Amino acid sequence: MTKPFIMVAPNGAKRGKDDHTALPIQIIETVNTAKACYLAGAHALHLHVRDDQGKHAIDAGLYTEALTELEIQVPELAVQITTEAAGIFDVKEQLACLETLKPKWASISVREMARDKQLALKAYALCADQGTKIQHILYDTADIEQYLEWQKQHVIKTHQNEVLFVLGRYSKGMTSSPENLKPFRDALPDIENWMVCAFGPDEHACLVEAARQGGGVRVGFENSLTNADGTKHADNAASVTALINTIEG
Repeated sequence: MTKPFIMVAPNGAKRGKDDHTALPIQIIETVNTAKACYLAGAHALHLHVRDDQGKHAIDAGLYTEALTELEIQVPELAVQITTEAAGIFDVKEQLACLETLKPKWASISVREMARDKQLALKAYALCADQGTKIQHILYDTADIEQYLEWQKQHVIKTHQNEVLFVLGRYSKGMTSSPENLKPFRDALPDIENWMVCAFGPDEHACLVEAARQGGGVRVGFENSLTNADGTKHADNAASVTALINTIEG
């Protein structure tokens, strides 16, 4: 099997050191994790930043600090920022982050944007105008219906066609299985630029199936801390290595 495009999501918005001591919180920890994951074979980083209390932030200043250090330390690694609301931020704040930061690449949840369609219009148009590539986060087929409807309405531009299928986020125990990919693929059979992330101990099995079907994969502690038998990975780079070994083995 050909090695897919691999993105690492090393922390997310909610987990902390109590979940895994190797989960990065501070910017320097995230940068060091990014370097290790790049050396292990990752192509891109899904970037979250935290405030002084370790809480999820979409602060342009913190993002600028992290992006600057990443460019110095690991310039070959593509970086995608998140606009995840995480129950904290509204669409106005998400739009402000995009407008102030002007990132090269950002993930945007369709269902979060749907909380305010007028601001969603501005957000997608802003990204098109300033050259910010968008990855649309899709949690289920209802999100896909919203995505397709907004494409028809030209809220989402024709070239804004990159998606992430999230497996298991709203299932019992936040677990997933490779079979969870089928409804997404059935609903978007012709999508070319797609990626998968998966929650729970079967994360790697889901990602291997996505790779087999030609998709990109997102791996890391945001979605799963363990391998299939429940043993914790030593760190994010170890998870990347294990996934690549499985795909290429």
